[in-house]
Amino acid sequence: MRLLLLTHAFNCLTQRLWVELTESGYTVSVEFDINDAVTREAVAWFQPDAIIAPFLKRAIPQDVWRQIPCLVIHPGIVGDRGPSALDWAVLNNECRWGVTCLQANAEMDAGDIWAWAEFDMREAAKSSLYRHEVTEAAVITVRQALERMQSGSFRPRPLNYGDPEVRGQWRPRIRSRDRRIDWTTDTSAFVLRKIRSADGQPGVVDELFGEPVRLFDAWREDDLRGSPGALIARRHGALCRATVDGAVWIGQVKRNNAMGAGRLKLPATLAFADSVADLPDMAEQRTSDAPHETFREIRYWENAQVGYLEFRFYNGAMSVDQCERLLRAYETARSRPVRVLVLLGGPDFWSNGMHLNVIEAAHSPADESWRTINAIDDLAREIITTTDRVTVAALRGNAGGGGVFLALAADRVVARAGVVLNPHYKNMGNLYGSEYWTYLLPKRVGAERAKTLTENRLPISARRAAKIGLIDRVMSADAVSFVPAVEAWAENIAERENFDDIIRAKHEQRRRDESLTPLAGYREAELDQMKLNFYGFDPSYHVARYNFVFRVPHSRTPLHLAPHRRKQRES
Repeated sequence: MRLLLLTHAFNCLTQRLWVELTESGYTVSVEFDINDAVTREAVAWFQPDAIIAPFLKRAIPQDVWRQIPCLVIHPGIVGDRGPSALDWAVLNNECRWGVTCLQANAEMDAGDIWAWAEFDMREAAKSSLYRHEVTEAAVITVRQALERMQSGSFRPRPLNYGDPEVRGQWRPRIRSRDRRIDWTTDTSAFVLRKIRSADGQPGVVDELFGEPVRLFDAWREDDLRGSPGALIARRHGALCRATVDGAVWIGQVKRNNAMGAGRLKLPATLAFADSVADLPDMAEQRTSDAPHETFREIRYWENAQVGYLEFRFYNGAMSVDQCERLLRAYETARSRPVRVLVLLGGPDFWSNGMHLNVIEAAHSPADESWRTINAIDDLAREIITTTDRVTVAALRGNAGGGGVFLALAADRVVARAGVVLNPHYKNMGNLYGSEYWTYLLPKRVGAERAKTLTENRLPISARRAAKIGLIDRVMSADAVSFVPAVEAWAENIAERENFDDIIRAKHEQRRRDESLTPLAGYREAELDQMKLNFYGFDPSYHVARYNFVFRVPHSRTPLHLAPHRRKQRES
């Protein structure tokens, strides 16, 4: 089948569907939903057998859905309708939710149903649920719908609210007042649900330091207390605010009244850098080594000769401060008597490289870009030159750009089956990239494939990455069981009888590689190119970064995503 992905943006769900469908043999092209004329043009040029709409913000033109089956992916249970499905599910504390694949018609979310899947809800942000449960359920429903469509015998079921399986209902777009926080009465649990229901976008409207803001990235705090609504502490970018029965950490804010770079979503203490100095700094306060409950970006624990270094950076973005703190944590972990070091990243993202929002907010984005890439390079070098133990990058979540190549600095790279990788930089204004990728990538996949991966600018699945040697192993575990699977695998490495031979071979390989071309040489050559990106006459990187962080709408679909447009241009 020829499938057109019609989408507002090439987001995580669209990317996952793209890799799943292309690797399953479908002919797939992408078109951004810019306007009706562009959609009609794409249909005329590509002649798809079906359109799949994983992420839309407006209706598909009637003449299109009447001509071609259009399958809309709705992040709600059967019968749920409206533009804020997942927001309401989180805010209302739903226990089970789902995804419905339905056919577009004249009424929003009311078309015939081709497939659906349900899942148990976690206590998590809307954005995290979307990246995991919603995405996995969407893959299931799309596959089922396409198989049923190809069978020729299946008839989709009309939406019937008299059917006992139809548990959803129409709900309007969620409003700011629906999740407005009353700090004098709301419990921590209710505050968390309100902020988490708006995480990613649009954030919860509130006030900090007398200024209107939007809040994101909320975490529970079990120990600290204060007057309800009062700011009582800060820690590594986050602010702690008291509730009637405890407190919550707020990791990210957007200042509503700010202009220019101040309008960005930023770490809360950076957004209000001039106002937080008097708050107690809990940066060094020790927290439990149990799984994350409170806000803590970096955590380390050990078991059976294996050390685990977890770093949960919001959206996988890494600032200078975060890189330097992670480097210190890594150096401390290296001093511990363990045989294997596992770099876990976070559950939603392993890493996406440079923190573009922090860079955009800097006095000199070029200088901040330079500082950031050098800080990531310092961390990568430390991992590469660790020759006295085995290092493992374990990818629970997606990785992109410099984050992929930082993972390759480890001896072994394993990933969860649903992970999507973007091993390239060029989408960010032809950025050249560093993190020693010119050493690490060809070493794994060869020079020719390295060039293809970086030039094509397309995502690949973890399965494909393992097949071509980019990573070592795919663990077909879900997000919950992935870490225990990694623990068992890492402990097996640590207990091997030939472990000393593994270390000797690793040390000798690093010595040989260094004698051929020193790491400093790779870094210098990469940074020479990066310097041109940051300071040269071509502003492409700065324009692309601005468009990305301020979510400037697309004016066209990039040709690398739209083969139908490439062919039209060539003809």
